[in-house]
Amino acid sequence: MSLNTNRMKNLSLLFTLMVVTVTMAQNEEELPYYEIPEDSETYTAGTVAARVIDGLGFRFYWATEGLREEDLAFRPSDMGRTTQETTKHVYDLSKVIVNSTLLKENIGSAKESDLSFKDMRKQTLINLKTAADILRKSDDISQYKLVFKNDNGTYEFPFWNGLNGPIADALWHCGQVVSFRRSSGNSYNSKASVFTGKVKE
Repeated sequence: MSLNTNRMKNLSLLFTLMVVTVTMAQNEEELPYYEIPEDSETYTAGTVAARVIDGLGFRFYWATEGLREEDLAFRPSDMGRTTQETTKHVYDLSKVIVNSTLLKENIGSAKESDLSFKDMRKQTLINLKTAADILRKSDDISQYKLVFKNDNGTYEFPFWNGLNGPIADALWHCGQVVSFRRSSGNSYNSKASVFTGKVKE
């Protein structure tokens, strides 16, 4: 009787582990930018800007997918950022990007609790997807100014600066993360094609 009971417990534990593993895998794939969204039917300023952010989201997803603790702690030199600090910078840039599309100011003195790497990665992807979805539906992207507010005053910049500023900067840093993870022995998934925005079978 006890042998059967142990077997049932082991089977129950195995089933639970399988469910948890599948759920975790599904949750990972449910994050935005596992693949790039379908092409827009028309070319407009909004759909083109959205596609650029989609490209950034896809690159960030795969640059940061599967990073280990030793990858996050890697830094190329004593003067450089670690991989985790670099991804935190991309997260900060994603807030500037999404705030412009939400017509929100970037408050210089705003404080927030430290996020885990997993939560920071998730929020970065959500920020980028939110911004892209707003731009995709927009008839006038000139309204999405970058506004910074601190103790010295309020500074406003046109959307142009969003393109060559935080969006281009975040793309730059995604490349750094890929380079860093290669240096720490954990290469980028070669099945993720930045050209097609799809994951090869």
